[in-house]
Amino acid sequence: MTEKKQVKNRILTGDRTTGKLHLGHYVGSLKKRVEMHYKYETFILLADVQALTTHFDKPQQIQKSVRQITEDYLAVGIDPEKATIFVQSHIPEIAELTIYFSMFVTVNSLRHNPTIKSEAAEHSYKDLYYGFLGYPVSQAADISFCKATLVPVGGDQVPHIEQTRKIVRRFNELYKPILIEPEAVVGKTPRLKGLDGKNKMSKSMANAIYLDSSRSEIFQKVQKAVTDPSRIRKDDPGHPQICPIFSYHKAFSEKTSNDILESCQSGKIGCVECKQLIANQIDFILEPMRERRQVYRSKPKLIDEIVLSGTQKAQSIAKETMKEVRDAMGINYF
Repeated sequence: MTEKKQVKNRILTGDRTTGKLHLGHYVGSLKKRVEMHYKYETFILLADVQALTTHFDKPQQIQKSVRQITEDYLAVGIDPEKATIFVQSHIPEIAELTIYFSMFVTVNSLRHNPTIKSEAAEHSYKDLYYGFLGYPVSQAADISFCKATLVPVGGDQVPHIEQTRKIVRRFNELYKPILIEPEAVVGKTPRLKGLDGKNKMSKSMANAIYLDSSRSEIFQKVQKAVTDPSRIRKDDPGHPQICPIFSYHKAFSEKTSNDILESCQSGKIGCVECKQLIANQIDFILEPMRERRQVYRSKPKLIDEIVLSGTQKAQSIAKETMKEVRDAMGINYF
């Protein structure tokens, strides 16, 4: 049998285009993504098709988000000369490969995917839409079309990567071993709490600090954030483990977080001062992003040029992969 065509380590990562990115994205993936894209060949997916699984009735938001998220990528330090940023819907081969994969993926395996279950509950879906239920198959096609070897994910996304590995393995067994079984690169950073203290930081829950926030917006949001409800007076002993503000100190002020922990538990620091300290630190982190962002905002056509160039490169690779896929399946008739 024909051996799989090996490529050097190639990363596939990306985001659904459902709105601007926030500090949770930065802690959970973007910070590591910036580090990794200098070490590996990196493809970054603007997942507008998968955004339709929950936002099919909001096409204007998806269209706007393609540019907003690209701007966020460039602002955090993604170098467009090092990474290929591309639009999912402009790679028709991904849709074609999704269809082929779906022929041998069972509905039961999708229904029992724990990530699908939790996301369906989050969106209060009782009856699952076909596209929503099947989006792990689409993800498998995203990863496979460019033969990515590594996929950085959070712990909750590991089931999707395992499903991709099963799909690829099954394809290779049925036809020819031409596709790559990717490895999940699991982030160790815990999910950032939202400003409400109840949920993870999320676009849909209005509890986030966005990466394009001004200094005043940061301070306003942090000031309103929920803290330890049992603390009435400044000198009351605090419980930082249940306070979202302390989770921000751990994420963004690692060197001083132990001091904050001790001061909070002993009642030496009040919530107002604690919030001011972390708001300053968040502003310090976002300031260089604002500078990079302003460069691209002063050249509005440049973002489109970057995405178009990356999409064209992805299209070229997709055509090569799909020729191999059709040959392996015996459907290259002419």
